[in-house]
Order: sequence, then structure tokens, then C-alpha cells
Amino acid sequence: MAMTEEEKKYKGIIWTLSIIIPLAVAALFGVNLKRMGFDVEPLGFLPPIYATINGITAVLLVIAVAAIKRGNAKVHENLIKLCMVCSALFLVMYVAYHMTSESTKFLGEGAIRYVYYFILITHIVLSVIIIPFVLFTFVRGIAGAYERHKKLARITYPMWLYVAVTGVIVYLMISPYYTH
Repeated sequence: MAMTEEEKKYKGIIWTLSIIIPLAVAALFGVNLKRMGFDVEPLGFLPPIYATINGITAVLLVIAVAAIKRGNAKVHENLIKLCMVCSALFLVMYVAYHMTSESTKFLGEGAIRYVYYFILITHIVLSVIIIPFVLFTFVRGIAGAYERHKKLARITYPMWLYVAVTGVIVYLMISPYYTH
């Protein structure tokens, strides 16, 4: 199946965003405003909020898939848009937290340490990989390329769900070690 005009129109934007977003997050992750001399309060209240947003995203994704399976495309579309907003909010809060607070070290020992780092690393890697998948899947749906949308969504959905769920798990595993 050929790419629609709308898909062609957004292809460059999607690839640009897929590169810029992770690079910007990585760059900003290394910026600590307090160490740079700015008088900022640590935003230590954000981790449970952005973890909750990840959990909400996971629930909304499951409901969105259930909606499309029931034939309710408009509900599906609106829920996916809400998932995208939640993911963007998560990202903004995550960066804001890390720009104002020291990173928390995971202090678990033994096998749980390996479990934590496996979940964390797969979460981070897939959170970068998922960006073009979400955007291309979304554009295909909006453009009416439903067969191509459905084919890509079979890959995007489990990855996005994994990223959302593991975001909550990472938070729950590291939260006992927060100092603020």
C-alpha cells in the first residue's frame, strides 16, 4: 500500500521529532539548575505525579484498544490523543524534575538490582524507539490509512504499553530511595 499524501507531509516532521526529542531530553537531563547557580527549589513532588500519568497512559491505551475492537473509532482516536498528551506531560515533568533535583540512586541489592536495571534500561531504550512508532501510527490513523495503521499499531501498542507500565514499576522500585 502506498503512503498517503498526509503521511508524506508528516514523514520529515516525525523523523525530526524522533531525533530532537531524545537528544533534547538527554541534554536537559545533564542540566542541573541549582548546580548552575540558579535559586530553584527541587521539584521532588513530581515523580509520583509523572508515575501516575504513566499509569493513566497504560490504562487509557488498553481502553483505546478495547474501543476500536468494539468499533468505536472516535473514542479510540480521542483516547490515543489523550495518551499522547499524557506522554508529553510526563516528559515535561520528568525533565523539570531532573533539572531541579539530584538523581536518585537505586540502592537495592542482590537479584532485585539486576531486575531494576533490566526494567530501567529496556524502559529507556523503548521510550526512545517508540516515538516514531507512535507518531507514524497516529498519522496513518488520522490519514485514513487504516490497514497500514492497524499493521503498525500491532507493534506500537505493546511497546507503548510496556513503556508506560515499566515507568510506573521503575518509580515504585526507586521511590523508597528518594531523599526529598
